[in-house]
Amino acid sequence: MTLRLFKTTIRKLLFSLILISFQSQAQEISLDHIISIFYQRNIDLIAARYNINQSFAESIVASAIPNPTVTFQIGELSNTNLNKGASATGCNHNINVSCGPSEYYTFNQLIEIAGKRGLREQSSVYATQAAEADFRDAVRIFTNLIRNTYYQLLQSQKNLELTQEIVDHYKIITKANSLRLSSGDISESDFLRVKMEAMKAESDLDNAQTAVSLAHAELAVVLRWPAQSLQFEAKEEWPEVKAINPSQNQDELVNLALKQRPDLQADKLRADQANKQLELAQRLKYPDVTITAGYARDPSNNALNSGFVGFSVPIPIFYQYKGESDKAQVNLNQNQLIAEQTELAIRNDVISALATWKSTDKIVQRFKEGLLADAMTVRKSAELAYSKGATSVLDFIEAQRSYKNVMHDYYAAQINRANAYYDLEKSLGIEPDTHKTDELVKPPKLLNN
Repeated sequence: MTLRLFKTTIRKLLFSLILISFQSQAQEISLDHIISIFYQRNIDLIAARYNINQSFAESIVASAIPNPTVTFQIGELSNTNLNKGASATGCNHNINVSCGPSEYYTFNQLIEIAGKRGLREQSSVYATQAAEADFRDAVRIFTNLIRNTYYQLLQSQKNLELTQEIVDHYKIITKANSLRLSSGDISESDFLRVKMEAMKAESDLDNAQTAVSLAHAELAVVLRWPAQSLQFEAKEEWPEVKAINPSQNQDELVNLALKQRPDLQADKLRADQANKQLELAQRLKYPDVTITAGYARDPSNNALNSGFVGFSVPIPIFYQYKGESDKAQVNLNQNQLIAEQTELAIRNDVISALATWKSTDKIVQRFKEGLLADAMTVRKSAELAYSKGATSVLDFIEAQRSYKNVMHDYYAAQINRANAYYDLEKSLGIEPDTHKTDELVKPPKLLNN
């Protein structure tokens, strides 16, 4: 045994031990569990939640009533003559007696007219609702992202299982061929051809194991690499088809999406907000009134104690806030255009997703209706015929390859069908179950830091 062969043997032995250890420690984890972990750890969703909080804060500011202003003044201060001998009623008229300084107490209150405060409140309500719709839209998009990553791991696992099954199968065949070769039942060239296929299957197994590791790593990155993220297996589970009612046609599904999609709801709410802002800008030309009231104690006046009341109004003569109105109108037009573009994109999303799901569903049904059974039958028939010398080694190898290709295509079709269904749910605006999103505050026992 050469040194290179010895190193290769040791490397394979160590890899097998690591694989056995991994499989013994790996735990199956469901898609719902993965989604709950993702919700807990994803920064983007947390940031979207902060936007909602910010909108609530802005709504409080918008609905606030202006605070009044209270002013206190002291006047007529003098070191030599502090209102001595003042003639005001109630004051001592002796020139040697001081009646004290004058005192002024003023109260000012701004009163908004033309419904400006109400318009600001309505605008802030639309902004808050739009932020909530943005959050639901983020949940919709990110949930589909984690589903795709999860099924990529599941597909790599299924391919690994298939490749391992083929390797084990070739080991049995190779062992049987060794006996047949020693008895002269097959030629050495046929024996070597089968052996080469077995070695190729082992290489495919190495590649499949690498694909599983890469899929684990990609999922761990999406989950922001929680502890033990490489020590679980994706549970084989497929979506329950409930988004599509067989009696619904394409137009009905499009209308359903237009009602449910949170991104369209957010755009329409922003257009409504822009409309309220336009009304507010148009009403700025109606000036607000400041009411002033006060009390004065002035010894220098004939009346020692007096009160006063008045108001002030800015007169919009030179500037009537046309710039604010034009800017608000442009903002409204832009938001309405964005809502229209989103609606067109939704129609295209639904039509494309529906066509893709129907296509992938038909492909899976073809596999289940006979293609899988046919591939298995051909494989067994070729093995039986080859074992009795009734067929060539090339036919036997071709049957093995056909079986492997059919199984690979079947697993890919299943994954494509699952992803297509969830893409259809996403296009229709179907949101995840409430109990899943509520698990944001419930860290799971598995994979926590």
